[in-house]
Amino acid sequence: MAKHPVVVYGASGYTGMLIMDWLIDQNIPFTAVARNAGRAKEMMAQRVVRLESANYELIEADHDVDSLIEAFSGAKVVCNTVGPFTNFGLVAVEAALKAGCHYLDTSGEQSHVRAVRDGYGELYRQAGLLVSPSIAYMYSFAEIAAELALEAPGVDALETATLARGPRGGGAGVSVGSTATIFDTYRQEACYLWEKKLVSHDKHASFNISSPDFMQPVFALPWSGTSLPVYFESDPRVRSCVSCVGFYDNNVMQTVHALGQKWEAEYANLPREQQDVVLKQIVDSTTPSMPPRERTSLHRTVDFAIGRGQLAAVRATVHGITPYIATGALQVAGAIKLIDGDTAKVGFASGSKAFGHRHLLGFLEQRGLARATISQL
Repeated sequence: MAKHPVVVYGASGYTGMLIMDWLIDQNIPFTAVARNAGRAKEMMAQRVVRLESANYELIEADHDVDSLIEAFSGAKVVCNTVGPFTNFGLVAVEAALKAGCHYLDTSGEQSHVRAVRDGYGELYRQAGLLVSPSIAYMYSFAEIAAELALEAPGVDALETATLARGPRGGGAGVSVGSTATIFDTYRQEACYLWEKKLVSHDKHASFNISSPDFMQPVFALPWSGTSLPVYFESDPRVRSCVSCVGFYDNNVMQTVHALGQKWEAEYANLPREQQDVVLKQIVDSTTPSMPPRERTSLHRTVDFAIGRGQLAAVRATVHGITPYIATGALQVAGAIKLIDGDTAKVGFASGSKAFGHRHLLGFLEQRGLARATISQL
């Protein structure tokens, strides 16, 4: 049973430890939950900043509903980082509900977001609890940009892009969990919102994004469709939403795209067990170990939303740094609100809908993680 108000599930993972950094920074006691407490203790000692001053406990729990109910009970908020979420996420969603906790996670997979909405949104609403997947750099920054664009009267159509850079331009600096998630999306349907309905992207869909932030177009992919079309599907302001993701280094994204085409040609019809083996080989060959902590001088991001209406046209841009560190900050910004009982929504809702996009942006701006600009087109 948790002794503290916030649970961080995935205590030995890259993102989980960054959430702990921000909880310690905000002087919030927390319970760290891991499947292997010994490994988690070792990793936390190496990588969590100011751990010696933290008020925390470490609990070991198996990844099943009953074990996690026991570990989560007593807390107010669960911050889940254990992915790929399409494989593991719903176990923690169910456990948090039964333990009486609000639920946040760092997922990027659209299929997981849809599964949470359809399977648990109403149950959480009836319990007076919030269930909010995808509170992370991907795709909270793009959603903040979209909400800023929607402040302009008459906007009803959105196009968003999430563009990130790391060492050597792109792939280096991606966590093991994120790599597994990226390649697992080959098995998932990716949708965009068109005239209030979710529509499947073509399996080979790609984009060439022209942005004033870059000299050359950026090659981008649907990236499972992102969470935004799902969150805006029930928003009366929005008729359409198309979202994509790119790295500054076009070669990285073109390699990912080529692997996706190879997947469709060679692996898509294999039994799931054989697909799992193929995906593990890809992940092991591309991201064999946990990357170092991000550097503010290298890890930069540009997220923008173009909002259009019959005559309205606006562009909102959020420039940022260190997306994983920013993810930890976003999770804690939400947890603070939930600890205080201050949420605009219960049931299924995005971070911007539950906590306010201006609150999340302000939390990031005050800590030097993001800045926003809005221009009329």
